[in-house]
Amino acid sequence: MDVLALDPVLARSCGAALAVVLLTGAWQKLRDLAVFEASVELYRLLPESLVPLFARAFPVLEALAGAALLFDGTRGIGLLLALAVLGVATGGVFINLLRGHTEIDCGCGGAEGHTTLSWALPARNTVLMLLAVVGSQDGSGRELMWIDTLSVAGGTLALFGLYATANQLIANHPRLIQLRN
Repeated sequence: MDVLALDPVLARSCGAALAVVLLTGAWQKLRDLAVFEASVELYRLLPESLVPLFARAFPVLEALAGAALLFDGTRGIGLLLALAVLGVATGGVFINLLRGHTEIDCGCGGAEGHTTLSWALPARNTVLMLLAVVGSQDGSGRELMWIDTLSVAGGTLALFGLYATANQLIANHPRLIQLRN
């Protein structure tokens, strides 16, 4: 037995949690496409004519990545799509942070998100990319039992809860700094 082999419960929990993150993010963007398109435009990375196309294609790819991570046969494609989506998003944030262009909404939380750009976003996305790599693994060769399904569900909920908490902390950080001053 390989010492570094992942338990399949851990692998599936990570994959399912990332799938929920990606599917939720895609839904929020598609639900209010005008808000997401405005966020994309504020990044000032694309020619104005490509912004609407990107704003429609990105959440579709995000949803496809999330859905693909859920199934054994498409997990590898899900990994590649998830890394591409997260890489593009992280790159856009990173470029704007280097420009000092931080007072725009990240576009990652839908109309109610209101998360301005900060170095916490690339850090969060790096953790999500690691989650994608872990979640794309098959895990050790042991068979999953019925109790493992409950463990995967609980692990998925716990990981998504951590993600939601981290997002709220990232969103609240600038407000807390304002209150302190």
